[in-house]
Amino acid sequence: MRKSSKASVSWKNLNGEICDCRRCDRLIEHCQLVAREKRAAYAEEVYWGKPVPNFGDASAKLLIVGLAPGAHGANRTGRMFTGDRSGLWLYRALHRAGFASQPTYESANDGQKLLDCAITAVCHCAPPGNKPTSDEIENCAGFFEQTWELTSPKVVLALGQIAWVRTFSFAKSKGWWFGKLPKFAHGATQMFETEVTVVGSYHPSQQNTFTGKLTEKMLDSVLAKVRQIANIEID
Repeated sequence: MRKSSKASVSWKNLNGEICDCRRCDRLIEHCQLVAREKRAAYAEEVYWGKPVPNFGDASAKLLIVGLAPGAHGANRTGRMFTGDRSGLWLYRALHRAGFASQPTYESANDGQKLLDCAITAVCHCAPPGNKPTSDEIENCAGFFEQTWELTSPKVVLALGQIAWVRTFSFAKSKGWWFGKLPKFAHGATQMFETEVTVVGSYHPSQQNTFTGKLTEKMLDSVLAKVRQIANIEID
């Protein structure tokens, strides 16, 4: 069953709250600093320079959880996983798997649409060194909860260890998961008591893709698993 237009309005309102958030002084200052001191290749562009909203379908069966916007990627473009090499890998894979309308990743105005998929992040601001503090992650916890409630996903794809930990911490706080944190691994799969399945994947960061820790074949494989679990047919 598809969600009502009311859910779409709530999704829009949530994204507005995310963009307006100023809870973390360090992160806001960093986002704005990067927006002023631009990378030479983007010197003529106007950077987004603030918290980056969720992207995708409010009725999504698949919720992808990333770490945080890239300083010269999403912090520049204003769209999750857009404008850097992580996005290049992710959107190409999502397109091959039928979760994205096209393989584009460079601009928020490229017409890209996600299909039965939404992308969020543990932290919605670009952090220094790509490392948000535990307090900064906690400050975004409310947005994470609202995102989950609006999408009501069947499958959650956690990109990286921190996204994996955040997902299980949230589930534990809701009483959906008990016991120890399962070990993170590429392709690791666990189901909550709500019958939501969590799948782990290495993050498509340059560190992982340049070293071969994550290959396109590995990313395609984990998305195929996600599609099978969610019982989503490719149109």
